[in-house]
Amino acid sequence: MGLKCGIVGLPNVGKSTLFNALTSAKALAANYPFATKDPNLGVITVPDQRLDKLAELVNPQKILPTTIEILDIAGLIKGASKGEGLGNQFLSNIREVNAIVHVIRCFEDDNVVHVDGSVDPVRDKEIIDTELILKDLETVEKRLDKAKKQAKTGKKEDAKQVEILNNLLAHLSEENPARTFEVEKDFEETWKEMLLLTAKPILYVCNVDEISAKDGNEHSSKLREIVQDENAETLLISAGIEADIAELETKEERLEFLAEMDLEEAGVNKLIRSAYKLLNLITYFTAGEKEVRAWTIKDGTKAPGAAGVIHTDFEKGFIRAEVIKYDDYVALGSEAKVKEAGKMGVEGKEYVVADADVMHFRFNV
Repeated sequence: MGLKCGIVGLPNVGKSTLFNALTSAKALAANYPFATKDPNLGVITVPDQRLDKLAELVNPQKILPTTIEILDIAGLIKGASKGEGLGNQFLSNIREVNAIVHVIRCFEDDNVVHVDGSVDPVRDKEIIDTELILKDLETVEKRLDKAKKQAKTGKKEDAKQVEILNNLLAHLSEENPARTFEVEKDFEETWKEMLLLTAKPILYVCNVDEISAKDGNEHSSKLREIVQDENAETLLISAGIEADIAELETKEERLEFLAEMDLEEAGVNKLIRSAYKLLNLITYFTAGEKEVRAWTIKDGTKAPGAAGVIHTDFEKGFIRAEVIKYDDYVALGSEAKVKEAGKMGVEGKEYVVADADVMHFRFNV
């Protein structure tokens, strides 16, 4: 399944620097507002040591990791919901992403201009929140007007839609994001159709200076304090460090650099892991002589649905799935030895795929 995350934030908070570091796509990173006018799209290869280990055992012709698309969207300013700056363009671009990566400046640097004149992560977060909520209010109000007209027919379900939309409008009016609104089952279709911006899962990235990359600083602590009730992920990342890592050629060089910085792993790894958690995603593998490959699915997906990620024919004609647990594969060293040990499971349509399962699908179309 395709996964697309949108990097958002005020101008000059480090969005494009982080984007370049994550994707090596070299978007324009400059010290003035609206350096990014059009959204830049990059692709991140998802690092997975389990995929590397399987490839080591199988020795395939190709190794194919899964990927995440990253959209670097123009900086937002106050009034964006009314079209200020590049607001309308920003809000249009953000609708197409699965999750929001909100980059917030948590570092002091006199050489990098802040659009509002000072570093204040709480204020910056609230500016973005307000603009997204205002746009969602506009969307809900339009939908409510339509629902009220339909409710004149006297149908009970139309009246229920009006009631729920009024509740949602009140929720947003109190400056609460849509993601914290409890959606009733008979409202799910309307909910999906509205594509509310604040309904999207969000990951807050505190862009800190190099010294604060491990433990954070006063700015990042303030931000974490105000988002603790949002059920959102928060990460410490130094875009400057990530930019330096991106310039290194080999894995050994990158590991040595991280050790010098007293960091356990690169920020890109943390960001990807958090994005997967945010979107309730897992990875399963296929392994053969031609290729060892990682596939992304929603946690809770049954075997036919997982097969359909490879090809729709696999799902339509699904017969069974042959499943090897990753730990068994690694412990025994090959598919043949797993079979000999009686450790390969043969599963039907109701099997729920687990993270790191190694799978082979039998199908007939």
